[in-house]
Amino acid sequence: MALGASHRLQDGVLAVETMTRFALAVLALASGVYTYLGVRSLLDGSATAVFFAAIIYSASVSVAIYAFWSYMARFYPHVTSTAARGAMIGVMALGCAMIIAMSSWLNAAALAGSAALEQHLAETVEDYTADLDQAHQNALAAQSLLPDIQRTSERFARLAEDERQNGALTGTTGSGSVVQLLSQMSSQLNELETGITASRERVTTLFDQGRAHLETMRKLVSAPGAVAPRSDDFSAEVVALSGVITSLEQTSIAPSVKRAAEDLSLGFIAPVADGRAADLANRQDQVMQTIRASVTAQSQVLSQAADDILAREPVADRRFVPLSSAEAVLRYAADFIPAWAGAISIDLLPAVLVFILAIVHGAIRRQEERLPFAERITAAELLEALEVQRALGRHGVDAERAVQAAERSGEPDEERDRGDTNITSLDMITKTPRKGPPA
Repeated sequence: MALGASHRLQDGVLAVETMTRFALAVLALASGVYTYLGVRSLLDGSATAVFFAAIIYSASVSVAIYAFWSYMARFYPHVTSTAARGAMIGVMALGCAMIIAMSSWLNAAALAGSAALEQHLAETVEDYTADLDQAHQNALAAQSLLPDIQRTSERFARLAEDERQNGALTGTTGSGSVVQLLSQMSSQLNELETGITASRERVTTLFDQGRAHLETMRKLVSAPGAVAPRSDDFSAEVVALSGVITSLEQTSIAPSVKRAAEDLSLGFIAPVADGRAADLANRQDQVMQTIRASVTAQSQVLSQAADDILAREPVADRRFVPLSSAEAVLRYAADFIPAWAGAISIDLLPAVLVFILAIVHGAIRRQEERLPFAERITAAELLEALEVQRALGRHGVDAERAVQAAERSGEPDEERDRGDTNITSLDMITKTPRKGPPA
């Protein structure tokens, strides 16, 4: 039973030997083709030079893969010792790492290179979208001060009108020093309000331009056709968008608001009280002191608000770096796991065949070891054993004692000496050439 199973396994190994070579050749050729497609995208120069360089590299990869797995399939299944098999596994691991380094990543570039480049462009669009939004928010941050400025300006204007009509502050109607000061403060705040409003229109125009560039970039990402020309157009749009973002950063009115707020306090120039009566002049001085305190408080509030706006994190400098298909596949490897799995499987699938052969040969050896000696000996070995027995008989040597003496050759010296004569006779007989057919 065991002998029949062993023979069937041996017949199976012989039957699939041609198929194994054919499979190794096809897999090596497939890896070479995809390696050619991947390496061609990395080379620069004339079309002829790129073609021949890619062909030579891919052919070298195919030959190397076929030779490596042929060696492993031929020798690994027949290595039985633990140390030797461990060394072979180490060599196999090193070879697999080298195959992945020289071929698999290029195969992945051929399989998913265009998709990886589009992924890179899409990621870049998202980054620049965030930068444009941040620059827009920073530029519009000063607009939040506009209601406070308008309210303060209106308050000063209303107080000036009340003082002029009713003498609400000094008790004396007319356009005197207090009215002049209040009107002056209202005019300065109105100028600041006008500047903020004008900047909003500029910011809106730049933001619209940035959104137009982003829309073009999105269309280039999803457009059909080769990705290389689209990448070139995409780079041009990135340059234009970067200029828009820089302009938005420089359009912020916050520095101007801070300077204007400081001028309200530091540049405060109160007019001389113009009241003819001493009592009116004193009341005017008191009111102007109150106005000065109010202006100082308002200046501090605006200055602090401007500082908060200026403390916002500016848009980080960003530079678009075009990638080759191989570089894009490496950078976004986590997004293209199926492509990587297919690329590596093409190169390392022969390892499965090697382990199958190793398992089958191991099973054959174990089955043969359990067979009796009579079933394991070949016809040639049987004929040779009979010839040796006849030769021993012609020389008068007991074959059984000679065998026992040979078995004792590994014993200590004093026990081995007793069998030296028989061993010597056996060696001489077995080494004597035949002069004719056995009797």
